[in-house]
Amino acid sequence: MGRFVLTPAAKADLAEIAQFIRQRGSSEAAKRVGRELRQEMRRLADMPGMGHLREDVADESLRFWAVYSYLIVYRPDTRPLQIIRVVHGARDIPTVLEGDRGG
Repeated sequence: MGRFVLTPAAKADLAEIAQFIRQRGSSEAAKRVGRELRQEMRRLADMPGMGHLREDVADESLRFWAVYSYLIVYRPDTRPLQIIRVVHGARDIPTVLEGDRGG
């Protein structure tokens, strides 16, 4: 399967997601969601064109892929695939990404 790298922000996102789910009482669910997010990241690394453009949120250099209620935000033209953020879809995505535009 494909290779990917996580930005520091994406690593922090994954830790926050796991903590949030564990606090709601389910360590097993936190592990399952983490595994599935990473599985989808490997899949995206193999087929980076799978993701969707979101012109309402970001320019064409970023793509988005939904897993549960989360969006994996990545740069499809990077090798290994660069995962920029992993955020809940209900968040204000343009504001979240504002600090990540530099790379």
